[in-house]
Amino acid sequence: MFKIKQIKSTPTLIVGLIVISLGVILIYLSLSAKNVDARITLLPEDLSVTKLGKAVYMGNCASCHGVVLEGQANWQQRDSDGYMPAPPHDVSGHTWHHPSSYLFLMTKYGIEKMIGKKYPNNMPAYENELTDNEIIAVLSYIKSTWPKQIQRQHDEISAYANKN
Repeated sequence: MFKIKQIKSTPTLIVGLIVISLGVILIYLSLSAKNVDARITLLPEDLSVTKLGKAVYMGNCASCHGVVLEGQANWQQRDSDGYMPAPPHDVSGHTWHHPSSYLFLMTKYGIEKMIGKKYPNNMPAYENELTDNEIIAVLSYIKSTWPKQIQRQHDEISAYANKN
């Protein structure tokens, strides 16, 4: 008869399984993010999309980022609680400096999920509030307000990001 040996390093086995599981989860999430990145196309010329985007923006974003996308005062300096005020989404801000995929992921998941740690901010994640199409519509609306030259620069930034 064979005698089965009991594994005496059960804690090591459990830790190993946890590490492997976390690795698989991280790989899955990174692949999912890359798949999302590839599908993000903003439509600033599509009137039906930007009309929806403006309505969603007014209902969800304007209270912080401003009715005319002007952002909050002193948006480049932390407030007394350590939070950054909402930046403008007009041409005076930095929204257009980021690729469409980044803007989408930031809006959907929030900064903390993107960077994987706590970060003092007031920007909510809209994963459970808005559909992907509504997020794209909002971003398309914002982009539609920029001058054509800035829109072209943003297109180049997004295209470069999609290559990498």
